[in-house]
Amino acid sequence: MKRFVLLFLLISTVLFAQKQLIIDANYIPYPDTSLIILPADYETVRMDYPMVFLLHGWSGNYNQWNETINLQEYADKYDFIIVCPDGFYDSWYLDSPINKEQQFERFFWNKLAKKILADYRVDRKNIFISGLSMGGHGALTLFFKNIEFFRAAGSSSGILDLSKFPGKWGIDNVLGKYKNNPHRWKKNSAIYLLSNLMDSGKKIIFDCGTEDFAYTVNEKFKSECENLMIDHKFISGPGNHSHDYWKKSIRWHFDFFKQNVQR
Repeated sequence: MKRFVLLFLLISTVLFAQKQLIIDANYIPYPDTSLIILPADYETVRMDYPMVFLLHGWSGNYNQWNETINLQEYADKYDFIIVCPDGFYDSWYLDSPINKEQQFERFFWNKLAKKILADYRVDRKNIFISGLSMGGHGALTLFFKNIEFFRAAGSSSGILDLSKFPGKWGIDNVLGKYKNNPHRWKKNSAIYLLSNLMDSGKKIIFDCGTEDFAYTVNEKFKSECENLMIDHKFISGPGNHSHDYWKKSIRWHFDFFKQNVQR
């Protein structure tokens, strides 16, 4: 009987700590579902918590990270609120200049971030963002365009220069064909926004496996960080563009964010 009660309490705690938030707007393709993971002690410890936005990759959805790692374990271990929005399959986390129903940045700032900050006890000095692949690109571009909102940002296997991948992964549908709109692609690529971070005092972490097709772009991004004297941490080693790699790499990001929490 005691074992049953304990199991019931554990299940109840986990269910209570995981929530879904659904938000609609006329400038997104369909209602966005975000997964929200609260630390197990959220209801008993009355404090403001650091928060991490985790963005999924191309063709994924809001649950991709929860299928890759145990998000509840991360929320409990690091004492972070974790928020995983849906990136609408291939939004690239951008405001499209050609599709009025594909405005992710507008949605993120006008709807999602405001709702999360209104409903949860978030330590606004310590908001972080990271993601994998398309989400790595999205995390850094959102950060570079809104540096004051975030404490730090990360990218794992990020597609950090869109201009190196014309015709791939639906980017044309967001920005138009590269050959006709190279300025748009560069304006919305993380590598061309790096200078926004100069003299900000903010830090980034990014990583990529040496067998990953995005490795060359990440090495170029590292070189540009060095040229601009951007405070960064780059991790590389064996690995490809896979869930097995991201299971390993995301720990580096949470450790980095924990170390950069402002007390």
